[in-house]
Amino acid sequence: MSDFFKDIPAIRHEGPQSGNEFAFRHYDPDEVVLGKPMRDHLRFSVAYWHSFAWEGGDPFGGQTFERPWFGDGMEKARLKADVAFEMFGILGTPYFCFHDVDARPEGADFAENTRNLREITDYLQNKMETTGTKLLWGTANLFSHRRYMSGAATNPDPDVYAFAAATVKTCIDATHQLGGENYVLWGGREGYETLLNTDMGRERQQAGRFLAQAVEYARKIGFDGTILIEPKPQEPTKHQYDYDVATVYGFLKDFGLEKDVKVNIEQGHAILAGHSFEHELALARELGIFGSIDMNRNDYQSGWDTDQFPNNVPEMALAYYEVLRAGGFTTGGTNFDAKLRRQSLDPEDLILAHVGGMDACAAGFKAAARMLEDGKLEEARTARYAGWDSEAAQAMLAGGFEEIAARVEAEGVNPAPRSGRQERLENLVNRNL
Repeated sequence: MSDFFKDIPAIRHEGPQSGNEFAFRHYDPDEVVLGKPMRDHLRFSVAYWHSFAWEGGDPFGGQTFERPWFGDGMEKARLKADVAFEMFGILGTPYFCFHDVDARPEGADFAENTRNLREITDYLQNKMETTGTKLLWGTANLFSHRRYMSGAATNPDPDVYAFAAATVKTCIDATHQLGGENYVLWGGREGYETLLNTDMGRERQQAGRFLAQAVEYARKIGFDGTILIEPKPQEPTKHQYDYDVATVYGFLKDFGLEKDVKVNIEQGHAILAGHSFEHELALARELGIFGSIDMNRNDYQSGWDTDQFPNNVPEMALAYYEVLRAGGFTTGGTNFDAKLRRQSLDPEDLILAHVGGMDACAAGFKAAARMLEDGKLEEARTARYAGWDSEAAQAMLAGGFEEIAARVEAEGVNPAPRSGRQERLENLVNRNL
């Protein structure tokens, strides 16, 4: 045990009227919505990297946080784990996620990295067995170290590819040992800055083979969790090969992996790609590759990924509506890929950021459930496309332009525009908030 969170109580649900900031107002894990408890719908997870590894820097300034576990060595890594699991207990979050470098110190070489990871994996396993906290997903950090400045799978140096592949193997091993329900491949630098020094075709082939090798290895060792790719646009490289859901799906189809890999979609990344969060979720559902979500928000006045804790309930209601339309989470969940502002220095800030995020998610989710239960949005959608259910419309799709043109001429087809009724539907959404 540590004293980092001393005097901070376990967070309980007290209802909307509570004035206690260390309490949930909307998130009651035992509340049954659409037939099951909210904890099983939302499947909250804490991100190890932002909450325990990030030092408070930004592109224009360095470290602002001082944490007793910052530093090298396994003793610091174990202290970090102790504090992390204390926070999971305070919040009652059922899951966490981590990169290898979040949990273990960086070694001098691959062998030392592997020893450190295995040692901390055993320590995490003991903590998990003691507390009941589970691993939503594991992943490898293939972007921070200078060796990955030109990518990992897409690197022009085959030795970097080899180091990255060996690292992913160890991280899949760790995720499997810890009973992780998913494994994520996050291509932080799988892209390019200029075509002047880039062989795009070669790099895409390397990325496709790397992903296939990861899937092959995971299945070989008996890992039956979901393999996920997280779409990531723009930063840090200008042109990312995994830009958005549509790009990822095309990539998966190209390499025959669309049945093996799904997507982990982040709100902030959706915005950087020029989409809404609900757009990316809906497209993933339609393509059959929806898996999990990273919940955060961006500052819409900034052009980069600010990873702020979510607080926009209307946005989250629309996002969770698409999650529910996809059938809800199976192995996936709601991971808070969000970090404190670099001026928020206190332990209480870390707890309250998650309390607020969990409450906002719960409020958005319950609004989404109400919209799904009353069925009016779906009724309006069905009515708008009802004409396509007719035999004539279906025959048109089965035929060709000649038959269509003949029908238009024979029947004097001359359609009048019909309202999309967008404002009415926006009002309907707002009535459920």
